[in-house]
Amino acid sequence: MSGPLRVVISDDDAMIRDALREVLEEQPDIEVVAVGRDADEAITLTEHHRPAVAVLDVRMPGGGGARAAEEIVARCPGTAVLAFSAYSDRASMTAMETAGAVEYLTKGVPNREIVAAVRRLAAQGRG
Repeated sequence: MSGPLRVVISDDDAMIRDALREVLEEQPDIEVVAVGRDADEAITLTEHHRPAVAVLDVRMPGGGGARAAEEIVARCPGTAVLAFSAYSDRASMTAMETAGAVEYLTKGVPNREIVAAVRRLAAQGRG
């Protein structure tokens, strides 16, 4: 393993972006390389930084997490997508899974679950 696990976060809520970044950057093996506010930024930042994991809000401007996930999976096959949403309905989960998200976490889960999911997804990509 060379260097920290690189992560891009995209969420339209500034408080969530900041909290998620803080949670992840507290870990010595994780580096948040970029933070976006919408699907377009998520795609652009992921293409530019090529992180191990992209953490995407499901409902955000620019077509939402599903559109971003589809584009990221197509353009950056080495990046795993983690859906992170306030919504736990089957339709949202199915849309993200169909778009290529590997895991789906609901906002409010313990921080350790978020960190564990990022590490799991990054490890799958490095194997």
